[in-house]
Amino acid sequence: MELFCRELGEGHPLIIMHGLFGSSDNWLTQAKKLSEDYKVYLIDARNHGQSPHDSAHNYTVISQDIMEFIKKHKLVNPYMIGHSMGGKALMKFLCLYPDIIKKAIVADISPRFYPRHHEHIIDGLSAITLNTLSSRQEADDILAAYLPNLGERQFLLKNLYRNENGNFQWRMNLDVLVQEIDNIGEGLDSNCRVYTPTLFINGGASDYVKVEDQTLISALFSKSSFITISGAGHWLHAEKPEEFLNHVKQFLH
Repeated sequence: MELFCRELGEGHPLIIMHGLFGSSDNWLTQAKKLSEDYKVYLIDARNHGQSPHDSAHNYTVISQDIMEFIKKHKLVNPYMIGHSMGGKALMKFLCLYPDIIKKAIVADISPRFYPRHHEHIIDGLSAITLNTLSSRQEADDILAAYLPNLGERQFLLKNLYRNENGNFQWRMNLDVLVQEIDNIGEGLDSNCRVYTPTLFINGGASDYVKVEDQTLISALFSKSSFITISGAGHWLHAEKPEEFLNHVKQFLH
């Protein structure tokens, strides 16, 4: 699958992969800063953003997409950052394709299995009937009954756009993401061993990575290191951008 990509800057290649229901433009602010030192490739995962839609959505096929992307762009020893779903995809990629990524950064996600926990988001998005929707404000009003947090709603509604006929559509493949949602929490194979230097950055106010996860990470990733950004939640790169980018640059240097 040929993934949509935004390219910024010059230098050593750095791939960034967003999380579930997100897209490449969620990382544009951080990518602009990183493009001062690296050639940044912001990619949309399959079934997200402007990348193609497909009936399959799991970390094996996402890893295959990333490998195809690296080959197509002739990237040599790229760095890679993955957040949440993107971090899961990155870990799977490191397991399936060793010696491709020079250094990896996994943002606020662990290799363990996560039970499904997106029901309120799915219910809210599914409650928006696109063919009768009259405005973005109406979509926000509907979503507010399921998600009181304005920032979370604004993030999700970035997926909403008008097509060439003026009708509302989702950029993401919502039907397939709902159908395949159990795959999003998939744990990394316990037989996997990764020797790529990998930095795990988690938010101190997030519950996605627990202290006990470090034991599992250390067992699977022999060259792992850990950073906690105090006061940051799951969206640590957006909540504490300067601190996050400082850790990224220090690790990749």
